Formats: sequence, structure tokens, C-alpha cells
Amino acid sequence: MSRYSSKRSTSSKIKRTLKRPVKRLFGKLAARSDRFSLFYLNLRQGHRTARFNKYKTNELDPKLVVFECFMGRKYADSPKAIYEELLNNPKYEEYHFIWFFKDRCMDEYLFLEQNDRTQLILWGSPEYYEAYAKAKYWIANTRVPIPIEPGPDQVYVQCWHGTPLKRLGCDIETYGDGIVNNKDTTRRVFEQDAKKFKYLISPSGYCSEKLSSAFNLKGLGKEDAVIEEGYPRNDAICNATKEDVKRIRDDLGIPEGKKVILYAPTYREDQRQTNLGFVYEPPIDFNRLRERIGDGYVVLFRAHYYVANALNFDAYNGFVLNASDYPDINDLYVISDILITDYSSVFFDYGILKRPIIFYMYDLEFYRDELRGFYLSLEELPGPITTTQEELEEKLSGIGHWNETAEDKEMYDHFIQRFAPYDDGHSAYRVVRAIFGEQKNS
Repeated sequence: MSRYSSKRSTSSKIKRTLKRPVKRLFGKLAARSDRFSLFYLNLRQGHRTARFNKYKTNELDPKLVVFECFMGRKYADSPKAIYEELLNNPKYEEYHFIWFFKDRCMDEYLFLEQNDRTQLILWGSPEYYEAYAKAKYWIANTRVPIPIEPGPDQVYVQCWHGTPLKRLGCDIETYGDGIVNNKDTTRRVFEQDAKKFKYLISPSGYCSEKLSSAFNLKGLGKEDAVIEEGYPRNDAICNATKEDVKRIRDDLGIPEGKKVILYAPTYREDQRQTNLGFVYEPPIDFNRLRERIGDGYVVLFRAHYYVANALNFDAYNGFVLNASDYPDINDLYVISDILITDYSSVFFDYGILKRPIIFYMYDLEFYRDELRGFYLSLEELPGPITTTQEELEEKLSGIGHWNETAEDKEMYDHFIQRFAPYDDGHSAYRVVRAIFGEQKNS
């Protein structure tokens, strides 16, 4: 395949450095004025559209697949699982692949280029737009930037990144004050993405229903876009071995014999700082928690990928480890004995393991009634709900010697049947077959 530069030129880096103060100024002005915010958004989109259109006349490469995960932040999730299925299946040995990564992530994932069919390109660079214009297949787990429009012969696969608890896109009925995108803007961008993708990946009938509604597939006449074959990303959970668990624990430096609590909250749309992004301050006094549950635990803190502020847990002397930058959350699932979350979709995936889940919803009424709202009633969640640290500590203390009961088994079996019936370790194979068909080597 033709090779693109995976490093920015010196002149390009200088231009970006000079532009930063201007972008900061525009960001501040946009935060203060809805009118200027709309103007700035249209200006940026117009620039990106012109850049993408520059390459749209290029000849399509029928065996080029491009991948984007969390807007260039990770090599993970369903795009990773689909890529590895394609890479390891001899039926697709003539295909070649491009991964998009942001500047700060590029060096971390250069190992992917050890495979001569795989290339890395900087997210948002001219080569990024050129690759999108040329590739027949697009695989992403978040919305592709608005200016990038597929041609009639291109196949955009929207993997999404979780079964939803909180309302999404066209289903959002309320959005609190101070949110950057109001509900009308949010609905519009979801519909714009739905008009572009050919396939939408789903792990269950429940998820198919909610994502179809969030993207307004019925209104767009695209209900047949859904591929309901399980989440490819969850193959790694189903297929994890004891050797995998030991390797991951060793990588993270978790002492032998200690139990692992994974704390994975979502972000708050109303907590955003200009020129930084979404911020998050853990609502848990970890020193007090340690005193209550003892030293037999390690807490892995996993922030949502939107959260931009740096968090330092050095003061907790190994009791809390920041796993926010760990590449793949699946690894954290398989080594964890307990999950604590709030409104994040992580519990739908973690539930496959049939391990204890505690919901710490300290801002429940505000989040449910003013910020986002839920698809499920709280009674349907697979674990107790706590709203104060005292309640959280009490539940954790009780779970310390947890053994699955017949009632627990029935609850988890019902949960998996409803929310993850196809997650059996082979979803990537079925999804690839649905997208690419039974390919034959020419």
C-alpha cells in the first residue's frame, strides 16, 4: 500500500504551536457567547470539510480499512477486536489497515507497525482526511467528525462503545444548564452520524432498541443497519485465562493476594473547564475507605476518556492506582473482584463475569432529573445503589467474603440473557463476516 507519514513535519509542528494561543482565545470567546460558539464551530467545520473534499476524487482502495477508537486516544474496544480478527483471518490476508492516533498516543502504539500491513497516521492531519477519502471500510467507536462524509461505495461501521444506561442523542429529554452542546445540537449530531454509517454494532435486543432510538434510525429509514451479534470487544473478557490475569496484575504492580476494586465513574457534562475539557474529582475519601475495609484491597481508578484533568493518587501509598491511561479496560475487568460505578455503561460488560457490582450514585437526583435521565429503572440494575460514602463502605464491607448464591446466579443469568446474550467469545468473527462477507483471495 502507499505509505503516509506517521510523524508531523517540523514546519507543521511550528504552525500548530503558533496556532495554540489563537485557539485558546477563540475557545474562551466561544464559552462566553452562544453566537460566537456557533460561528467558531461552523468555521472549524468549514475548514475540515474543505480539507476532506480535497481528497474525495482519489480512487477508492477496496481493501483498505481505517480504524479510530475514542477519537484517536486508544487502541482498544471493538475496533481493536475487529482489526485483530481481520489481521489473523487468512481470508483477509490481502487487506491492509490504518490506525489513527493523536500526537500524545502515537509513540505508545508504534508497535502496530511491526506488522507490514498496518500503518499509523496522526488524527486530524492532512493524511487523516486523505486516508478516510481513500479507504473502502471505516471502523470507529465514536462519531466520525462531521465534515467527513462517506461516498456511495464506502462502508462506515459505527461500533459505539457500550450498552447505554443514560439517555443518548435523540432520546435526551433534559440537559442541565451550562452544557456545551444543548439537547437540540446533540440530537442533530447523532442524526448526522446515523446518515453516514452503514452498520451499527449491538450486543443485544435491548441495546439495538436504545441505540436505534438514540440515532433515530426509524425516522431515517435505517433500522436494518443494526448488526446484533454481540460486542467484539467483549471477546477478550470471555476468553481471558489465568495466565492473562497474572500478566495484567504484574504489569500494574498489584501485590499477590490483594483483591482489586475497579472504580469506573462516568464524566459529568456540566463539569467542563475552558481550554481543558471535562474534569472530575473523585467523591470518595480514600483514606477513610482504606480505614474501613483494610489493606487487603487495591482500588483501580478508571476515568472516562473525556476527562482531561490529571489525577494524582500518590498520597494513598499504593491503595489507589490511576488506571485511566491503561490501554484496554477489558484487562481491568478480568483482574477485578468488585466493580464500583455510577451511570457508566461499564457494568453491562463487567456483568458477563458474574462478579459483585456496587453503584455509587452520590448525585442521583440531579443526574437523573436534570442532566441526562436513564433508560432503565434503578430496580433493574445488577447490584445495590449507594448515595453516600457510609453506604458504599457498608456494602463493600459486606462483599468482602462474597460467595455467589443461587439467587445471585439467577440474577446474573437473567442479566446476561437480556443484555449480553451473544457475548460468547466469538462476536468479532460474526461481526466481520456480516460486514465483509465470505472474502476470497484473488
